[in-house]
Amino acid sequence: MGCTLNMSVLWLVRLVTCRMQVKNPMTMTEKILANHSDNSLVVPGQNIWTRVDKLMTHDVCGPGTFGIFQKEFGENAQVWDNERVVLIPDHYIFTSDPRANRNVDILRDMAQKYNIKYFYDIKDRSNFKANPDYKGVCHVALAQEGHCKPGEVLFGTDSHTCNAGAFGQFATGVGNTDAGFILGTGKLLIKVPPTMRFVLDGEMPEYLLAKDLILQIIGEISVAGATYKAMEFVGSAVEGMNMDERMTICNMVVEAGGKNGVIAPDQATFDYVKARSDEPFQPVYSDGDAKYCADYK
Repeated sequence: MGCTLNMSVLWLVRLVTCRMQVKNPMTMTEKILANHSDNSLVVPGQNIWTRVDKLMTHDVCGPGTFGIFQKEFGENAQVWDNERVVLIPDHYIFTSDPRANRNVDILRDMAQKYNIKYFYDIKDRSNFKANPDYKGVCHVALAQEGHCKPGEVLFGTDSHTCNAGAFGQFATGVGNTDAGFILGTGKLLIKVPPTMRFVLDGEMPEYLLAKDLILQIIGEISVAGATYKAMEFVGSAVEGMNMDERMTICNMVVEAGGKNGVIAPDQATFDYVKARSDEPFQPVYSDGDAKYCADYK
């Protein structure tokens, strides 16, 4: 099931996945983590070593992340994969504060030192348009530059890294220590989260936006209602959303304490990804009899 799936095959795969009896049914989040830890089955609460497809860090946490990497792995150590690390300055960019500017300078130094392929630099702070490599907010840039793909594992040193779950991948924020470890190994020890499912059927009225919908959900379950849980969004209302709207939904799950948000990939996902990347990917879907810790409709 690669990125060349057409719609008829895609829906057949999803239909079979939902209706067949699976010996060890899993949610999307569990399947992705199982695939990346060489386990045939993972369950909520299980500690696993997961392989990492992409690590993103920005100008707030990047200097600290590389500092920890150098301290723990040595000044002469190399990052585990210089094409899987994405550096995006987007917080301290248009300011005259020399300390803030220094953070971006450190990122630039690290990109050169470790030959990081994906560094979206900003050099001319006086003229926004004079920076062709600058891509804006890190979460949007990750998607627009083709770094988000179904079935993958993405960590980032920002709480809203969960934004990328809109592409049917496991994406979550980590601290500098974890990110430094990933830089050196390409792996991370995590606990498999239980999954909450939100079934959103029907047609969205014109006066409501995706942001309204997720804020309503957070209001209902509370800002701690999804603490260390995956939030999976399904239903016709979700399927009718474009990728920007889906990213809006997943971006906000951390505001409910969620570990990650996730939406099943479909043709809209594939079209978006294939327009931005030639890299292969492997979409996965929740089994029909997967176990959820909570169901909201």
